[in-house]
Amino acid sequence: MRSTRIAISAAMLGALALPVLSATTASAAPVATAATAAHASSCSSLPPLPYEVHTKAVTIRSKATTKSTALGVLYQSHKFTVSKKSGNWLYITDKTTGVKGWVSGTYVYRDVRMCLD
Repeated sequence: MRSTRIAISAAMLGALALPVLSATTASAAPVATAATAAHASSCSSLPPLPYEVHTKAVTIRSKATTKSTALGVLYQSHKFTVSKKSGNWLYITDKTTGVKGWVSGTYVYRDVRMCLD
């Protein structure tokens, strides 16, 4: 008789716990929003992030060497484009002043996106 009661109790417990486990599993799933769905599907198709100056200022030079003539200064707030690279040097155009020249890649670089597709 005792073993029957235990078996019935276990069956009852399983029947009662099943809806709770199902609800917990369903509610634990992440909710996809329009923003996360759009971000996840188009991450790899986004353009590369822009270059940034990661110091107060960088000297713009005429050649890709520290001994060349200084043409200007590239500050953190300036917007610029990179048109070519030579070793660790980047040929840039400062959109604020229009100055073109070489800056060291030690102080100018771009962040990289990590897409988890």
